[in-house]
Amino acid sequence: MVDKNKIIKEYEIRLNKLKLYNDQYYNKDNSEIDDKEYDKLKKTLINLERKNNFLIKKFGSVENIIGAPIQNKFKKIKHGKVMLSLSNAFDLKDMEDFLKKIQNFLNIDRSKIVLSAEPKIDGISASLTYKKGKLTQGLSRGDGIQGEDILLNLKTIKDIPVSINDKSFPEKIEIRGEVFITKKDFAKIKTKFANPRNAAGGSLRQKNPKETAKIPLKYVAYGFGSIMPETFSKQSFFLQKLKDWGFQTNELNTVVKNLDEIDEHHGKVENLRSSLNYDIDGIVYKVDDLNFQKRLGSTSSSPRWATAYKFSSEKAFTTIKDIIIQVGRTGAITPVAKVEPITVGGVVVSNASLHNEDEINRKDIRVGDKILIQRAGDVIPQVVSVDKLKRKKDAKKFIFPDKCLCGSKLHKEFNLTTKRKDAIKRCLMGYNCSYTAKEKLKHLVAKDGFNIEGLGKRVIDKFWDKNFIRLPADIFNLDFKKIEELEGWGSLSVENLKSAINKSKKISLKKFIYSIGIRHIGMENAKTLSGFFKSIRNFLKMKDETYRKSSLINLSELDGIGSTQLKSIDNFFEERLNYNIIKTLSDRLEILDHKDENKDGIFSNKNIMFTGGLEKISRSEAKSITEENGGKVMGSVSKKLDYIVVGNSKPTKSKIEKAKALQVKIINEKEWYKLLNL
Repeated sequence: MVDKNKIIKEYEIRLNKLKLYNDQYYNKDNSEIDDKEYDKLKKTLINLERKNNFLIKKFGSVENIIGAPIQNKFKKIKHGKVMLSLSNAFDLKDMEDFLKKIQNFLNIDRSKIVLSAEPKIDGISASLTYKKGKLTQGLSRGDGIQGEDILLNLKTIKDIPVSINDKSFPEKIEIRGEVFITKKDFAKIKTKFANPRNAAGGSLRQKNPKETAKIPLKYVAYGFGSIMPETFSKQSFFLQKLKDWGFQTNELNTVVKNLDEIDEHHGKVENLRSSLNYDIDGIVYKVDDLNFQKRLGSTSSSPRWATAYKFSSEKAFTTIKDIIIQVGRTGAITPVAKVEPITVGGVVVSNASLHNEDEINRKDIRVGDKILIQRAGDVIPQVVSVDKLKRKKDAKKFIFPDKCLCGSKLHKEFNLTTKRKDAIKRCLMGYNCSYTAKEKLKHLVAKDGFNIEGLGKRVIDKFWDKNFIRLPADIFNLDFKKIEELEGWGSLSVENLKSAINKSKKISLKKFIYSIGIRHIGMENAKTLSGFFKSIRNFLKMKDETYRKSSLINLSELDGIGSTQLKSIDNFFEERLNYNIIKTLSDRLEILDHKDENKDGIFSNKNIMFTGGLEKISRSEAKSITEENGGKVMGSVSKKLDYIVVGNSKPTKSKIEKAKALQVKIINEKEWYKLLNL
């Protein structure tokens, strides 16, 4: 018979030890035990939980403990220029798509696209600011907008020059690079850290720079942020200048001119990977021409002129223990295989995506099957194939549920673009489905939304289980006294959370619209909607059916807002519960009115439409230029148009005729350039 009291006592002793080690590691940078012993302790606790479910009910899972209450060691400072994340490519087709997008955006021949190829070192990003040749600031990447001031620690790295006496060195420049540790050096200290990246990150977090100096850190430079003046025209030229100025650059940097060269170079470096003295997980390909880079610009999250082409996915064999379904914030039902834990690419994998019902049926995936899984980059592992020769005779075919976990019927929606039903089944209950509602909360607090530090996915799960939150407005009415009583929480962590929540109460209209999670409305669409509605007051008027219908007609004129988005917005406001939820939420916030960027531009407060292909640039770039100069690009002809720009290649005659009838000013491509002084 199980002695519960004995098991609880044993578990609690080990749990308290884990919390102590967390505090030592995260706040004191000095743990009594090494990572191996720590992992062993944590694994013991997890195994106890799996064998005794009552432990999770009493303490919550140890897997939900997020470090320790972190003390603010370093001052946070804004980067001179945002450090964006890179998009990823996983095969040659992705690289073909990358090149095609560049070609189409710039409207140039493919032969003019040359790429700088730079190995992607697995380290910690750091930005160095030099003024008049002197190193004055050193920041971690942070959230890309601001980083932590780690200048004194960075100064201990021998590869980083503290002063540069070179006439060609810019008056002011942000140098971007990666802090890392070589495999050879890591071998000497591997008992103290989990892996080389962990060693680099932990060393840069030391309060005492003398402790950082004890770790043989390296720094490889690869880019720049803000700069004045810019005296080079290509990324490859800049990399050469970095060497001239005394920075370390990667010896495998090169330029490639087409898809064949990308394929050849990528294969060559991947074959060298194991022999290199540092960890790399792919190659970053950047458009070499800096003028092209400027024209391409970026999306809200990543530059259009660069991508990280990851190396081949790592594979391993394991066994499916169970197949469960998960519910996403849009009601999408995703099947997930729970597998026997196995290490793939240095990461312990216990889940693998099964994508959808069609994928399960196509591969005939069943519980108990021996499967081959693969993991590429940070992508969730996927099932490659099933070894049916090892399948047990009693293995039953998986029957995909026709009901959500909440009990409501699942639907496959008709896709207006493909003119067929989606492969994904969905729960359409929205906030009435507790599983969907919880995922909506996770989306709301994420970095691109309210960006509430300390309120991540695991904390949302915990607060949900404790019935602290159910709807978005609950976040701003939390009982912090109850939170402080929870395992893993203390007065400092509660104060940090309270501060982060208060800070998030002031939010832009664009971020608010994105955060509430209307299906098919990403950040770019949210920006467009923000510019249309201007204020939260106007946005909330969408509850009125008459106002909504007229607004949807007007929205259809905007570039980038198609029938899919219009239907989704209409469906969202048709559901009165959605309105009540966002109205209650908005009452607790200061939602800033939309402010048009570049109000003084040549097209300030002007509405412009393009028809027909342009000769010098693409429609996408023309749209970008228009918006940079204060204008708004429309998708259809109306009285609101100030200009319709007619390209040489296949303009739509009906649009031109309608513009004439409405007395909209019609100009050609050359006249448009003349207005811009281009």
